[in-house]
Amino acid sequence: MRNESVAEGESAPRVSGGAFFRWGPFPLLALGALLAWLSADSLMTATERWLVWPLGALTLAEQIRWSLRSRRAGTSASGGAFHYTVRSVLAAALTWLNPLFAVYATLGYFDAHQLLPPRWARVGLIATAVTMAGSQSGGLPPDGWLGWVLFGALLAVHIGLLLILSRLTLKDAERTRANEATIVELGRANARLAQTLDENAGLHAQLLVQAREAGVLDERRRLAAEIHDTLAQGLAGIVTQLEAAVEARPAEKDQRIERAAALARDALAEARRSVHDLGPVALDQDPLPSALAKTTAEWSREAGVPAAFSVTGPAEPLHPEVAATLLRIAQEALTNVERHAGASRVGVTLSYMDDEVSLDVRDDGRGFVPPSPAAESAGQVPGHGFGLHGMRSRAARLAGAVAVETEPGGGTAVSARVPLVRRG
Repeated sequence: MRNESVAEGESAPRVSGGAFFRWGPFPLLALGALLAWLSADSLMTATERWLVWPLGALTLAEQIRWSLRSRRAGTSASGGAFHYTVRSVLAAALTWLNPLFAVYATLGYFDAHQLLPPRWARVGLIATAVTMAGSQSGGLPPDGWLGWVLFGALLAVHIGLLLILSRLTLKDAERTRANEATIVELGRANARLAQTLDENAGLHAQLLVQAREAGVLDERRRLAAEIHDTLAQGLAGIVTQLEAAVEARPAEKDQRIERAAALARDALAEARRSVHDLGPVALDQDPLPSALAKTTAEWSREAGVPAAFSVTGPAEPLHPEVAATLLRIAQEALTNVERHAGASRVGVTLSYMDDEVSLDVRDDGRGFVPPSPAAESAGQVPGHGFGLHGMRSRAARLAGAVAVETEPGGGTAVSARVPLVRRG
């Protein structure tokens, strides 16, 4: 939008079609001079023929001055209002001497809005309309009342056309400004979107770092709970059996030693499983689907329960923290099945979706009564120890969730869903 505070007589024009406005006036001025020379005997007196040459030279000099200035400064050239005023006065004077100079005066119709401040543009257009109407009515001043009537009619036609064209020009300018504003707003929206995406990427990276740190603490708590529930209790049982064997009768001593050996074998198996779970070494060489398939097969051989693994959706390389979390959840779910479910079949399914990945572990075991939210959040799940609470904690660190569907005698389905974060 133009600045309406531009001082009268000065403007900072925004000239579109700069080549035409810079060089086009010269052919028009030359054409007007040629027509005036050819019609000089019939349209001009001797005095008028004498005056037209200095006025024409002055007009040419002003046009050269402005063309050179606008060429150096481009669309930022100042002094457009002064040039328009001087040119219009000279064009009107030439038209007064010879009406055919109106071909040069028509320039005032084309660049009034570019060279004049908005409040003066209409004045310039009306002044040009007066010059054009005077030329078309036979020259200025009109000859007789009929000439004045013809001049007034032509002037009314010119002004009417100007009003229509000005209205269309203003509407076009408004559409242009609206489009420019829309483009600017779209640019700002794109910038905000890019900034938001960058912030989300940073927050995601921060979330994964925090998840890794929290995972270390959770692993310590999980190992402490497992050592207490398995190794410590097993070792305590071994000590109890051996102490009893020392004081027992010979017939009972062998039974005590055999019980201590069985407890030692169970403790050794638990220790090996805990060491195996310390780090998801299966992910060092295989992607998550292959690691889950191997984990499911190994668990099936050790537990003696048929287990099937399947993948749905196109597999994608996952962020190491996401893959490790899902593998841990699968291991804990299978451990719970072995310890508590008494199942005859187990199914493990890994599903890749648009923006998340899910892991489902289903069994046809004995099931259980789902714990209350308060008891589950406190880790007080009878018969299930740290398992369900640990799985939910792992998923929550990645903004995911674990759902459990079960009922007594109806089996159990554990479903973990986490965001699909690709590697890299």
